Amino acid sequence: MKYYSVAYSFVLILLINLFSCQNKEMGKTASYKIRPLKDTIGFAQYSWQMDSLMARMDRKGWKKSAGLPWKMVICPHDDYTYVGTLYPELLQNVKAPNLILIGVAHKAAQLRIEDSLVFDSYTDWKGPWKNVHVSPVREELFNLLSKNIAIVNDTLQKVEHSVEAMIPFLQYFNRNITIIPILVPAMNPDRMEVCGKALANAIKIVAKNHGWEWGTDFAVVVTTDAVHYGNEDWGGINRAFFGCDEQGNIKAREHESVIIDSCLKGEIVPEKIRLFSKYTLNPENFREYKWTWCGRYSVPLALYTSYFLNDSKPLSGELIGYSTSITSTHIPVDDIGMGRTAIATNCHWVGYAAVGYK
Repeated sequence: MKYYSVAYSFVLILLINLFSCQNKEMGKTASYKIRPLKDTIGFAQYSWQMDSLMARMDRKGWKKSAGLPWKMVICPHDDYTYVGTLYPELLQNVKAPNLILIGVAHKAAQLRIEDSLVFDSYTDWKGPWKNVHVSPVREELFNLLSKNIAIVNDTLQKVEHSVEAMIPFLQYFNRNITIIPILVPAMNPDRMEVCGKALANAIKIVAKNHGWEWGTDFAVVVTTDAVHYGNEDWGGINRAFFGCDEQGNIKAREHESVIIDSCLKGEIVPEKIRLFSKYTLNPENFREYKWTWCGRYSVPLALYTSYFLNDSKPLSGELIGYSTSITSTHIPVDDIGMGRTAIATNCHWVGYAAVGYK
C-alpha cells in the first residue's frame, strides 16, 4: 500500500506541475494581444502580396531625397491599387526603426470620442512578414499625457483602417520596426495646438531617456487622404464642390494644389498650420468639413508636434507627389487576392498627397 501511495503522490505532483506550466503559458498567451487587420481588401495581408505589388511598380522617376532621412511624413491610406507608388516612394526614406504613427479616427464621433489622443493596449499589430511590436515606450508616452490629453480605446483602434495602411510598406523597408499608434479625433484648432505641444514635450522626455535622435532612431508618420470628391456613392452627400465634369475636377485639383503649396510645403510654422484648418474645417463648427480631407485633425496635430519637437524651429516639407484615384496608374491587384473598397469615377474620387519633412 505504501508503494502505491508513493507512486500516486508522484503522479499527482507531476500533474500539478504540468498544469502549473500550462497555466503559465496560457497567462503568457493571454497577455500577448494582437491587433487584427481591419481592411483585408484594399491593403496587403501577406508578404507575397507585397513582393508582387513592389515588382509591379515602375520605379523610374522616383524622388530620392538627398541628405538626412525624413523626421516626419504625411502619407495617404487609400487602396493600394489607387495610391500605387506614392506609398513606397515616400516611405523608403523613413529610416528610423521606432515609429510614432498618427492616424485618422474615422469612427470617433460614433463612439462619442473627441479632444483626446487615442492610444491602444495591443502588444503587436499584424504585419505581412511578422507581427509588428508596439514599442514599450508607448506606456511612457501615455503616462506623461494621460491626465488630460490621452485615453486608451481599443474599440476605436480596432475599427480604424488608416494606420494599418502604412505598416506593410514600412515593414517592407525595415522588418524590425516598432510602432506607437495614436489616433486623433475631432478637436478645435486651439486644442490641436495644445495636444501637439504636449505630445512633443512627452516625446522629448522619452527620446532623452532612451538616447534617441529624431530621424535616426524615431520618426513621426501621419496619415491622411486628401479631398474626397464627387456626388456619387458618398452616402447621399454632394461633395462635388466645383461640379464633377472635367472642368470641375480640374478646379478641384487646382484647389488641392493651393492647400498643399500654402500649408504643407516649405517651412512649417503655426500660421501655415492654422491656415490648413481654415481650408478644411467649417469655421462655425470644427466637427464639420469645409474641404474634405479626412486628416483635418491628424495633420495639424502632427505638424504642431513637429514644430514644438524641433524647439519651435520649422521643419521643411517636400512634396513627393500628388495623385488621385482617377488620375493615377492603377496597380493590378485582382490576381493576388486584393481589390477596391470604393469606386473611382469622375463623380467619386479621392486625392493623395505624399509629403516628407526634414
